[in-house]
Amino acid sequence: MNLIQERTGGQPDSPLTGERGDLLKTLRQHRGFLRYTVRGITDEQARMRTGGASQLTLGGLVKHVAHTEAGWARFMAGGAELMESVPADWEGEFQLKADETLAGVLAFYDEVAARTDELIATLDLDAEHPLPVAPWFEAGASWSVRRVVLHLVAETSQHSGHADIIREGLDGQKTMG
Repeated sequence: MNLIQERTGGQPDSPLTGERGDLLKTLRQHRGFLRYTVRGITDEQARMRTGGASQLTLGGLVKHVAHTEAGWARFMAGGAELMESVPADWEGEFQLKADETLAGVLAFYDEVAARTDELIATLDLDAEHPLPVAPWFEAGASWSVRRVVLHLVAETSQHSGHADIIREGLDGQKTMG
């Protein structure tokens, strides 16, 4: 197993080829970086802040990424109405609460990832849905399934980097390097 495989959870390559295979492999790689970053920490450490102005925690980041991916999976499957069928908890989504465990959040993330992977494998990548009405979306814009997957790669990658910084501040561990 090479370093990338080790740090991305050693997930097998997708049997998909071409664009779908590339999208899925890239998303899985960045999910793996996030999972690797939280490897071996306790629930207490998953709730710890590491100084500075940020309120982000490792557990909160994993929870947020899982909930975000779940919402976008619903969007890919049925548009804004289905995406919004599960109310967002913007504050709670970034916190690993006392009755939650990192293992539980990671298990939820695994379920979400399996559903997203299935959608990437089966949906028309060109299918589009209008975006939900929100100040951070262009009014009247639509996104294709492909665009959503690219957004998930970016979102997961960005938060994986945040998690790496937090982990380094927590105990000196780094995902890469």
